[in-house]
Amino acid sequence: MPTMWLSDNQKIGVIFCSAGALFLFGGVLMFFDRSLLAMGNILFLIGLTLIIGVEKTFAFFSRRQKLKGTAAFVAGILLILLRWPLTGFIIELYGLFILFGDFLVTIGQFAGNIPVVGPYIRTALEALAGGRRNAELPV
Repeated sequence: MPTMWLSDNQKIGVIFCSAGALFLFGGVLMFFDRSLLAMGNILFLIGLTLIIGVEKTFAFFSRRQKLKGTAAFVAGILLILLRWPLTGFIIELYGLFILFGDFLVTIGQFAGNIPVVGPYIRTALEALAGGRRNAELPV
């Protein structure tokens, strides 16, 4: 059986992140259920920590250019826990966009290989990323 490039902790982290995304999606479908959104956030943070490690997670969230996104993300989680789920989720999405917006083009290039819908997903993510395109990509 071929070995994967992920360690066992990273595989578990991917499962936690996927479960977090599922809980967040369920929380939105259930009209911003506070419990599901909070559980999704916790699972996402645990999964991210398992995938990249504790030190790299703290380094990522504490970078100078990411502090605005980190503050918005944490404020969104706190607002969800303080019974303002819609407002907290919107602020949290803004923080996630600031934190992970640099990866949208990369995700779009990867998703572009999906048959039928891939080019549409790539175009949408590149348009959403706006000025965040890599320097080597033609504008």
